[in-house]
Amino acid sequence: MIGRLQGIIIEKQAPELLLDVHGVGYEIQAPLSTFVALGKVGEPAVLHTHLAVREDAQQLFGFSDREQRTLFRTLIKVSGVGPKLALAILSGMDVNAFAQCVHQEDVAALTKLPGVGKKTAERLIVEMRDRLKEWQAPAPLWAAADHAEQVAQDQVLAEAETALVALGYKPQDAAKMLNKVAADGLSAEDLIRQALRNTLSGR
Repeated sequence: MIGRLQGIIIEKQAPELLLDVHGVGYEIQAPLSTFVALGKVGEPAVLHTHLAVREDAQQLFGFSDREQRTLFRTLIKVSGVGPKLALAILSGMDVNAFAQCVHQEDVAALTKLPGVGKKTAERLIVEMRDRLKEWQAPAPLWAAADHAEQVAQDQVLAEAETALVALGYKPQDAAKMLNKVAADGLSAEDLIRQALRNTLSGR
């Protein structure tokens, strides 16, 4: 099983590329997202690969990162989704976006992908929903992004509350002042300024 290749790009014409690995040229099919991430012809490249063996052919697929390869391997397990359609999905949507579409059951977004009709989109959502729970890569990606954003916002609120306490306000009063401010996207300084403005205006 070939799981990773490192070599020099000899040819690069989507969806196929030729990678020279110590004098051996490997023909690889890859999604457009991988082509964008790779360098130019003559430059080195590292690809995470999946070898598909059939009775009539052996096909090697390459990806710029493990997450793409994992999603590809998960997609081809879905009924009616072969390697060609899996590549099309990865070409039109990154791992985070696909996981979020499944999570939000966004059929409309999935049907914008080439080769994905309404029935296929619905099947992807139904079958991938459970598979994503077992897959440690994509589901936590969008969930982790949300978590990181929340952590950052909490840190800003804590900083603003500490500053208000330093100005002489009681901790419970500082918390109440900040609760009245829409905190999304504001810096600690902006939060403090808005909180003080609201207090002075009697809000």
